[in-house]
Amino acid sequence: MMTTKLPALIATAAALALTTPPAMAVEAATVIKARHLFDGVSGRLTDPGLVVVAGGRIVAVGPAAVVPADARVIDLGDATLLPGFIDAHVHITDESSGNSYRDFYEDMLRLPAEQAYYAEKYAHATLAAGFTTVRVVGAGDWVDIALRNAVNAGLVPGPRILAAAHAIGSPGGHCDQPPFPPERVKPAGPIDGVCSGPESCREAVRDQMKWGADVIKICASGGVFSESDPLKVPQLTPAELEAIVGEAHRWGRKVAAHSHGDEAARLAVEAGVDSIEHGTFLTADTLRLMKQKGTYLVPTRLAAWWSGQHADSYPPPIAKKARAATAAGAEMMRTALKVGVPIAFGTDSGVSPHGMNAKEFSLLVADGMAPATALLAATREAARLLGVDAETGSLEAGKAADLVAVPGNVLDDIGATEHPTFVMARGAVVVTRP
Repeated sequence: MMTTKLPALIATAAALALTTPPAMAVEAATVIKARHLFDGVSGRLTDPGLVVVAGGRIVAVGPAAVVPADARVIDLGDATLLPGFIDAHVHITDESSGNSYRDFYEDMLRLPAEQAYYAEKYAHATLAAGFTTVRVVGAGDWVDIALRNAVNAGLVPGPRILAAAHAIGSPGGHCDQPPFPPERVKPAGPIDGVCSGPESCREAVRDQMKWGADVIKICASGGVFSESDPLKVPQLTPAELEAIVGEAHRWGRKVAAHSHGDEAARLAVEAGVDSIEHGTFLTADTLRLMKQKGTYLVPTRLAAWWSGQHADSYPPPIAKKARAATAAGAEMMRTALKVGVPIAFGTDSGVSPHGMNAKEFSLLVADGMAPATALLAATREAARLLGVDAETGSLEAGKAADLVAVPGNVLDDIGATEHPTFVMARGAVVVTRP
């Protein structure tokens, strides 16, 4: 999903505040009631569920909350109220259809402004699925920056977005362009996220931040959906990793490292990255190192499941890697849970269709994660990883009114997360279903 087109005119240099409410924010006090409540703090259900919202923020939570006499009451009945879900790994400007040849052709023909309309569509689908915050870890043409700014300005509906702009990696690696003949396509450079050597990689980081990146995404190893690179081989040297991480951290940006391979992940963790994305072939030793350093794992089990389902439609080099990643991921997850590495929820949506993000919950539980732990991964833990835990990720007074409700008792049926009946984002009701 790391395609890069011509430099776009739709990029905006300045990042708007993440907390700007949408245009349709609810002004009067609103009370949301349900049979159960999962607050994203305790990891338990409480009954009954009650949240009081005013001015786009939570003002009280729980059965002892004082309800204003003139408050609007929304009674959701037999449902569970939860914090709005957070997806720490999406590519919200693109979407795979399962037919990679058609996707490649259509993507090459779209102008950046046209792609922005698709991005708006995907953002709306993500929000309607109950995901009120996402981290976009790589996009071409600055479309993710433009989309974030449009959402913050109230121009289009969408989740709170942390954007990475171009992912950063080596020439020929997973973050580079496909192997187009150089006589026909200009090779990518630091402004596009492609770098060689510490100074070039430092420049690539600065370029992404100059045009508004909230987070820096790197490709530490090969990837599934890139034809010319091995899946496990490290793609950035220790010196390049140190330059990237050091520059990003000095500017107050976290670093997310795509890595399927164990050696590549270990080098990235030693350099100080904040998260390992995918982590397909991680060993117990590397997972223990991550736990020691507080490095999060974002396992993206949905991407592995989806690509395994559609491997037959991919070009042979990609299909081979997709099958290998699918086969290895479940064992890695069992080891990660045993080690106790911190885990944040992420799907790699864009590889799979946007809006089915919540399928990740069932996949995590199938791997051995307790339902409450999976929910915390998409609320409290994801908020901590993204650095937005003071604003969202739990149902607590003072935080943004980001809420989702699902039918029944969610701890008894984690699949209920795939069928939200109510979504509120920063105080605005965006979904109400019977």
